[in-house]
Amino acid sequence: MQPRSIPRHLPALVALALAASGCSGDPGQAEPGTIRIGFIASLSGTYQSVGEDMRDGFQLYLDTHNGQFGGRKVDLVLADEGDGPATALPAATRLIKQERVAALAGIVGGGSYAAIAPVAIENKLPLVGANGRPAVKDATWLWHTSFISDEPGIAIAPYIKEKVDGSVYAIGPDYQGGHDELRGFTDTFTKLGGKLANPDGKTTWTPFPNTTNFLPYFAQIKSSNAKAVYTFYAGKNAIDFVTQYKQSDIRNIPLYGAFLTEGTVLNAQGPLAEDVWNVLNYSPDLDNPANRRFVAEWSQRHTRIPTTFAMASYDAAAVLDRAVGKVTGEVTPEKINMAVGQVGQIDSPRGQWQFSATTHAPIQRWYLRVVRRDGGQVSNRIVQTLTTLGG
Repeated sequence: MQPRSIPRHLPALVALALAASGCSGDPGQAEPGTIRIGFIASLSGTYQSVGEDMRDGFQLYLDTHNGQFGGRKVDLVLADEGDGPATALPAATRLIKQERVAALAGIVGGGSYAAIAPVAIENKLPLVGANGRPAVKDATWLWHTSFISDEPGIAIAPYIKEKVDGSVYAIGPDYQGGHDELRGFTDTFTKLGGKLANPDGKTTWTPFPNTTNFLPYFAQIKSSNAKAVYTFYAGKNAIDFVTQYKQSDIRNIPLYGAFLTEGTVLNAQGPLAEDVWNVLNYSPDLDNPANRRFVAEWSQRHTRIPTTFAMASYDAAAVLDRAVGKVTGEVTPEKINMAVGQVGQIDSPRGQWQFSATTHAPIQRWYLRVVRRDGGQVSNRIVQTLTTLGG
């Protein structure tokens, strides 16, 4: 897999953000003995529900660990990523230049990540991402507790190739995260001998974030004679796609995807989401001590179910906790970054995992889930383990 290059327009955005945030006001100073951590997530926009889960997962870890990392009090500074680089980059730059954080965590979107990563590297600041991440050329300062964005599609492609007797239609949102997610599936599926039902043999892209009516795309799927559909959508896009799909003429074509029914979107989709197949690195019904504790602690604070977004942010906090605990003397970004590489195996709600020495992303299991209805309620249920990726 070849790393994706940083888009050409991002250096200009970086320069603009640095100029905008460099000299206004006094830089934030944490109290003596306190570590200032910056957390960025979409607290508005299309992926607001994802960002809120990520924020609350990170906060849950702090709440259940005395608000400390490595025995030192944490001053958590939040920033709103919004819908992409135009808002995410200035937010991250403010955290670095004005708030003087010792580390960054979070980030929902792949485009946002691609914009922020160069700034973290330039300032030699550890970035512990907690959602899908594009591949990078230099991971020295970049760590990840979630996954590399093409892995969900890679994990489920062999299963779909085995189960579907015929061609599969690929469709997804037209931005970097969508490109990565769909590429993982289409590259793997076609290498295994699978055929895409798309007329040109390429993924169909929907404008992001403005596509709310998917019916014209469903007409294309119907005319393609596809035997199944594979996609990736999250947040409001996932609600619109699934509900419209199950009320359309193609509702009986099996639907597979990543993140389609994860989190609060499932509540909005309701019974219409039944029988949607999805691939993920976590499910709240995993039976292990760490997950039982995580679900119980989450449920004491929230009425919604815990998600992979919350879990990965919880793990990002766990990584920083263990890393800071290894630092002696003054806690600096350089020392934190070095210590992150020494945290070893993480006892996570998803099951134990550790960082890959090359990608700095988790070596972890991937699971096949399906939405089932129990009375008036619907939930994602694990069907089987698909594979382990990340080595």
